[in-house]
Amino acid sequence: MARIAMWRALRGVRVWYRSTWLYRRILTGPLSDRILFHPYDALPRRLEDADGMLRGRFRFVGETVEVKDGSIFDAIPPSDAWAQALHSFAWLPPLAFAGGEPARLLATNLITQWLKRHSRYSEPAWLPDVMARRLVNLFAHGRMVIVNSELLWRSKVFVSLREQSRMLARIAREAPDGLPRFEAAAAYALSGACLGDSQRRLDEGLKCLEEEIARQILPDGGHVSRSPEALVHSYRLIMMVMDSLAAGAIEIPHAIRSAYDRIAPMIRFFRHGDGSLALFNGGVECDPRMIAGLLARDEVRGQPFAYARHTGYHRMTAGKTMLLIDCGSVPPGAFSTRAHAACLAMEFSSGGHRVVVNCGDGGATHPKWEPALRATAAHSTLVLADASMAAILPPGIGRDLLGSRLLGGPTAIETRRVETVQGWSVEAGHDAYLAPFGVRHERQVTMSQQGLAITGVDRLLPRPARAHAALTFAIRFHIHPDVRVSPSQGGGILLKLPNGEGWRFRTGAPMTVEESVYLGGDVVRRSEQLVITGTVKDQPVETAWIFEQIGTS
Repeated sequence: MARIAMWRALRGVRVWYRSTWLYRRILTGPLSDRILFHPYDALPRRLEDADGMLRGRFRFVGETVEVKDGSIFDAIPPSDAWAQALHSFAWLPPLAFAGGEPARLLATNLITQWLKRHSRYSEPAWLPDVMARRLVNLFAHGRMVIVNSELLWRSKVFVSLREQSRMLARIAREAPDGLPRFEAAAAYALSGACLGDSQRRLDEGLKCLEEEIARQILPDGGHVSRSPEALVHSYRLIMMVMDSLAAGAIEIPHAIRSAYDRIAPMIRFFRHGDGSLALFNGGVECDPRMIAGLLARDEVRGQPFAYARHTGYHRMTAGKTMLLIDCGSVPPGAFSTRAHAACLAMEFSSGGHRVVVNCGDGGATHPKWEPALRATAAHSTLVLADASMAAILPPGIGRDLLGSRLLGGPTAIETRRVETVQGWSVEAGHDAYLAPFGVRHERQVTMSQQGLAITGVDRLLPRPARAHAALTFAIRFHIHPDVRVSPSQGGGILLKLPNGEGWRFRTGAPMTVEESVYLGGDVVRRSEQLVITGTVKDQPVETAWIFEQIGTS
């Protein structure tokens, strides 16, 4: 906290010094006159975004600013996230995708306006993670504006690219930890490969990327944040670097190649039958076409594990049913700023349809939802005494300096996977509720051999030596909004999927159907949840439940 506080206190001095003539002399050197290779960026682009910008509407992170006269760079940003998206040139990919003279002219004018106002160091425009995304967008999508451009304008662009690349080489490690620093390292390496003006910067950029891979990519291929979405974007950036190196006939370092080979099976691990990602630890579904396109490049075709030990997830599949269980702890330190309190939460899908889900993540688009979505109650697991098993750092100086880190959570998680005559079974338990309430939670989930039934048991085990008051608990199963929920004539709850397939949920404990929300994408969708309730005091409590397929229509 002291280090970050000092860093913020010196912001004015830092911005002044880095914008001076003397400092900018450090950023001079050989000047490239072309981008040697334009790597393909798999991020999805939408024509409606380009159409809106051509009409003066700039929409980023769910917020829109309209400009009728003057420059968008003179408009007051509605949020820091919006301003960072603007300065990262998030408008360039959709304009390049739209193509045509109007889009090319608008992109050229926007770059001209940015150069006029922000050619020298300023914040947030020159923050390392913002600058990294801007460079990636220019390398990947800049062909539209650079080819056949006016010579003087083109030279100004490449002077700026030289200064930004050399600045990023100096401050890449200042980016916030996690995916932003990974982006900065990847852009550092890309600047050396795509501009070709400095072998030293290429070598050091690759070394920086290797360091971040060692810090952030786990041995089983997962991301240290335990977020499936962060993993996909890390893979996307690694692929762009590898493509740029291959285009220049440059040997790909072993650490980068190894990470590329390890990550692909883990992405498959997290994919539901609809091709998108499960919702764990701050991740959203992501575009299934983007994921499929990335995985299509994987020559090894490595298959997912049944148990990702280092990342902390179990996966069970049978027939067309797939189930994931979170059996991991809260990520360390700065890697937990988007983590969720969801130990033993589960999701499952049947074919191309999700059935049981977690509520998702608000992210920069819906920040007001963040506290609720990160709490345990927004996940398909057990909640004791209406208390989240881990807490977001409360508002104040600590959160202002360290970000919305997740505190607490389980420290001892036991997990076991066995094959029984009924099918595969995962047994796991955690101690997150042991310190505050003296109760341990265990969950056992079994999938039948044909994938037609998922049976489960949740156990609450009070500590014998501790006096206990009666505590309420709720076992929640959030249902995907495309699934219709209704009472079943034979008892229990009927879940009807869009393709007509039916599943029935039954339990012997008191149960209700309540409202829920789903933020797997850009919009908030209403959904429903199945809630089993009960109390625990001095004796262990065991609650059994079952999801069973009952046929199609």
